[in-house]
Amino acid sequence: MRAVPQFGERRADRAYRDRPAAFGVLIRNGQVAVVRIEKPDAPAYFDLPGGGIDEGETPEVAVVREFAEETGLKVAVREALTLADQFFIGSEGVPWNNRGSFHVLDLIAEDPALKVEDDHTLAWLDPHEALRVLRHDSQAWALAVWLRS
Repeated sequence: MRAVPQFGERRADRAYRDRPAAFGVLIRNGQVAVVRIEKPDAPAYFDLPGGGIDEGETPEVAVVREFAEETGLKVAVREALTLADQFFIGSEGVPWNNRGSFHVLDLIAEDPALKVEDDHTLAWLDPHEALRVLRHDSQAWALAVWLRS
């Protein structure tokens, strides 16, 4: 079994909860899908589409669901890419350790009716620009794994 890289800083004064999560790498015309997230009273940031795995879901089912909810895109998992974990403080102030699985995706269709997260906006970026702006190092690392494959 290989070691999973751990990103982020674990602060001693916080109790981090494990959060299984799944994220996707989707490329169209040489650009990668990202979401720009805007929360009240906070600067906007970029993430790979994806998020928490609900009870009873597989990572593959979760990334397809999360991708649709955040972007309005219907996708399918082509292959597993990598694993990476990330300590972070969520927007509600909860400390998490995202136990992330990352997947290469194929675009099936655009369906704006699937999008339910109003604070997420789909953007297409050059992968090298995405490496620079992604909020979490684990996501940038996973994208770098994809670039090198």
